[in-house]
Amino acid sequence: MNKVWLIIQREFLIRVKKKSFLIATVVVPLIIPAVIGGLIYIMLKEAESAKPDTVMVVDESGQFNLDSTKNTKRFLFVPLQIPMEEAKKAYNETKDFALLYLPKFDINKPDGLVIYTQENPSIEKVGDLESILEERVRDLKLQEYKIDKEILKNLKTKINLKQINLTKTGEEKSSNSGILYGLGFALGIMIYIFVLIYGIQIMQGVIDEKTSKVVEVIVSSVKPFQLMLGKIIGIAAVGVLQFLIWIVLITFLSSGVLGYFGLKMPQKQAMEQMTKKIQDEDVKQAMDQQNGKVNELLNNLGEIPFTKIAFVFGFYFIGGYLLYGALFAAVGSAVESMQESQQFQFPITMPLLIGYLGLFMFILRDPHGSVSFWLSIIPLTSPVAMVGRIAFDVPTWQLVLSMALLVAGFILTTWIAGRIYRVGILMTGTKVNWKVMVKWFMMRE
Repeated sequence: MNKVWLIIQREFLIRVKKKSFLIATVVVPLIIPAVIGGLIYIMLKEAESAKPDTVMVVDESGQFNLDSTKNTKRFLFVPLQIPMEEAKKAYNETKDFALLYLPKFDINKPDGLVIYTQENPSIEKVGDLESILEERVRDLKLQEYKIDKEILKNLKTKINLKQINLTKTGEEKSSNSGILYGLGFALGIMIYIFVLIYGIQIMQGVIDEKTSKVVEVIVSSVKPFQLMLGKIIGIAAVGVLQFLIWIVLITFLSSGVLGYFGLKMPQKQAMEQMTKKIQDEDVKQAMDQQNGKVNELLNNLGEIPFTKIAFVFGFYFIGGYLLYGALFAAVGSAVESMQESQQFQFPITMPLLIGYLGLFMFILRDPHGSVSFWLSIIPLTSPVAMVGRIAFDVPTWQLVLSMALLVAGFILTTWIAGRIYRVGILMTGTKVNWKVMVKWFMMRE
């Protein structure tokens, strides 16, 4: 066991002392929010200074009335009283955004409306223009059916269900599916990315040592299985340290970086504008409603067991990493380059990918369904699936069963990988495939 500990120390210190570790751990978490903050700031500034797109309109129906009175912040409508063919020629001589053709149509089936553009427009702009036309057709229908617009507006009622979890003991706890969905989404993706990244690091480390012949010296004093176990745990410690540093940096420094790049400026402007309008009664009511929603959101956040979620995330982060790390180590011992490893990577990562896809297709849609249950129980998919479910208050017996099976899965994969590792780590110049790896696994010691 002392030899394994020495290998763990070696693997940990080698990677922590590298400049690449310092860059990835300290610089990257600062660069990412800074870049995002800068892009958002530029986007907001561009939106403030953007001029409305000019849209030429040929309205043969005479029902839309898209003249200068219908202009919006997004579009500037210019009606044309000329035939369509002449309008096309006139449009091509300009740099306007679009030419809109509105033929005579049935309001119950408004077909034949066409937009001509010189370049492929964004889906957002087309959608905004469609919304304006849909609103006008809706008004035409109200007029035909003699329905008062204000009465129809008053008929619309928005329902906001307050979610309460009722326990068997009768205790009531507030809940919010939107928050839980976002939490499960973020945790599941983080597990998938980190397990994949650090698993490949293990494989790369094994390949490097195998090709440099360093492993022949190490194996002379320790068993290959001990070497593999020490390497997996050592790199896992590096991953955990890096992850903890990222949490600290992102939590305490990201807001400062974003503020430095000017993201607070639009917020301040918005607050100043809101202050000027606060005299309006409708705005006051809206603000009161907004404050109520914020208070409800804070109450919902207070009910989430973040300590339990953090513990579960840490357990599945380490457990999933160790489980897949053993498999990646086995592949690294069998091949001599990253190119050769590609044929083995996909089958290994397939269960992890299934868990990732299942996160969106099953777990976040129905966290207590049968498919979600099995994905969170099977060790190869549980690291992603269970952290996606945990925010939805998973029954304790399911969580304990999943954890126990993950530990058993790690022991099993480590044993299987160890049998392959003990032979493959010393093999060079051998063309390796799945049949060869099975043969190495079946070999007696």
